[in-house]
Amino acid sequence: MKAKVSMMDIFKNPRYRGKHVILAAGKIYTARTGEGASEILKEIREKHPKVTPEVAYLPKAHSLILWI
Repeated sequence: MKAKVSMMDIFKNPRYRGKHVILAAGKIYTARTGEGASEILKEIREKHPKVTPEVAYLPKAHSLILWI
C-alpha cells in the first residue's frame, strides 16, 4: 500500500523547487508556469469534480519574495 503524499512532503523535496505544484486525488502534478498550472487545474476539475486540489508555488532556494 502506498503512503499518502502530503503537501509537507512536497515542500521538503528539493525536486519541486521553482515549480507550481498541484496535489489532487493522491497525485502530484507540476508546471513551470502559472498558465500551465491553470491548464492542469482544468483537467483535474473535469476528471475529479469532487476533489479539492491543493496548489502551491515553491520558489527556488535563493529566490526573494517581495511582499507589498
